[in-house]
Amino acid sequence: MRQATITRKTAETDISVTVNLDGTGTYDNATGIGFFDHMLDQLARHSLIDMTIRATGDLHIDDHHTVEDTGIALGQALAQALGDKRGIRRYGECHLPMDDAQIRCALDLSGRPYLVWNVEFPTAQIGRFDSELVREFFQAFATHGGITLHLDRLHGLNSHHIAEAAFKAVARALRLAVETDPRKADAIPSTKGAL
Repeated sequence: MRQATITRKTAETDISVTVNLDGTGTYDNATGIGFFDHMLDQLARHSLIDMTIRATGDLHIDDHHTVEDTGIALGQALAQALGDKRGIRRYGECHLPMDDAQIRCALDLSGRPYLVWNVEFPTAQIGRFDSELVREFFQAFATHGGITLHLDRLHGLNSHHIAEAAFKAVARALRLAVETDPRKADAIPSTKGAL
């Protein structure tokens, strides 16, 4: 079973993440940050990865630590659930439109974390959520999930649409990458023999 639970507690946050890579996209996410929960729900629903996240953090300061640390824990859970990555497709990509916004995502579950971020937001905030935290989440997720992740905004006028398209594009790309390749279900998808 490709499942994992990660708990991470610091002086700033207390986070628990459970994922099932072979799920149906069910979710139960509660971080205390409404917009962020909405984005995490999109990530689960469109990746078909079942996801339960509980996070409490120092929101009296700001949302930064909670968002970043959730990305860390979710990346760790993904990496643990993938195990040795035997049989996965490894790569995923998506061009995702959402009204005025279009985001291009390409990713590789390579074990070599790297983020290429070409996504700008026209506003500093989405409601009460700092737009810059979208990048902070994906940086933490890619680093701790061992993901080479490229995200590009091709179009976009509305910050909410841009952020949501980014989460959905990553989700759809993840869905492809974590799927079992029926032609190579017993093989590590690398000439090195390890990822």
